[in-house]
Amino acid sequence: MRRAERIVSMIGAAKNGAGESIYRNKGEIEMEIRELIEKIAKDMEADGGIKSIVWVAAGGSHDGHYAAQYFMDHESTAVRSQMITSSEFVYAPPKRVGKNTIVVVTSMRGTKETIEAAKKAKSLGAVTISQYVEESELTKVCDYNVQYGSIWEDDKDQSKTNAGNALRMAMAVVDIVEGYEHYDEAMDAFTKVQPAYVKARKYCRPLAEKWAEEMKNESCITVLASGPAYGSGRIFSTCNILEMLQIQSPTFNSCDFFHGPFEITDKNEAFFLLIAGGRTRAADERAVTFLNKYAGNKVYMLDSKELGLDNLKDSVSEYFNHLIFTPILNNVYMKALSKATGIDYTTRRYMWKVEY
Repeated sequence: MRRAERIVSMIGAAKNGAGESIYRNKGEIEMEIRELIEKIAKDMEADGGIKSIVWVAAGGSHDGHYAAQYFMDHESTAVRSQMITSSEFVYAPPKRVGKNTIVVVTSMRGTKETIEAAKKAKSLGAVTISQYVEESELTKVCDYNVQYGSIWEDDKDQSKTNAGNALRMAMAVVDIVEGYEHYDEAMDAFTKVQPAYVKARKYCRPLAEKWAEEMKNESCITVLASGPAYGSGRIFSTCNILEMLQIQSPTFNSCDFFHGPFEITDKNEAFFLLIAGGRTRAADERAVTFLNKYAGNKVYMLDSKELGLDNLKDSVSEYFNHLIFTPILNNVYMKALSKATGIDYTTRRYMWKVEY
């Protein structure tokens, strides 16, 4: 159970999932996660150490791993990393998953497919870490469990969401296995996420209300994003606009927009563009130039610089796009659109209601 201002971690003593509960004060989650990864690395030493990490989840939890995967793609040369959805992992797990693999499985309350994925990972010999909000069969199955705060149910620290803690795990893995020269700077950046989010939330609310009023009758809102912000764009489309509000919302990568998708551009098409901070920013700016020329007045652009990412050190700021964009989109823009449309974002047509 979650306690105010405290993070709960279940550190498993054996591979049967049974573990000892350790309560740590707020602010110690970085050390807790590092100690966990250090323990796993030490346990794997005899078999050759950590060689791969796989991020497994369904829906928004799956896209919540994007920041960690993006970091691994751009900083790791020794540990192979992959994101895969829960059902696909059950049906077709990567061949390399085994005794040198950490499988991180994330689910707020224990999605059935994710529990099965955790069981599959354990059957293949991998070490399993769950990320969870509420204890479930998932926390019983996994070797280690790390509790996180939901981005909208617990608004107290956006650096301690599933995405934030997965990013911490990725950074710890790289630093422990091969060395990450900006590790300390990254850990310091985590302390700046919540203050930046609070300021951005206040700044964006009137902007979101205006945007939502303009969008309330739209039947389709196309989302563009790239690089370190792409996961946030996917969550905004898939979980917020499509799932919660039942409005059509394709997502396109700005880097690939000009290779087909840009043909939908016209004066009547609604676009929401995330402008990332980092190496792919030029791709987003190219999309800005094109949309300013050929699209109409239904284009909205949200720049990472408006959200405070430019206040983080250049060496690590790129990796924190997701941790700022995602809660702002979920907690400000989605809720504003829900209010403007009169659609209750907690209702569903099929999810949790029918057999599927």
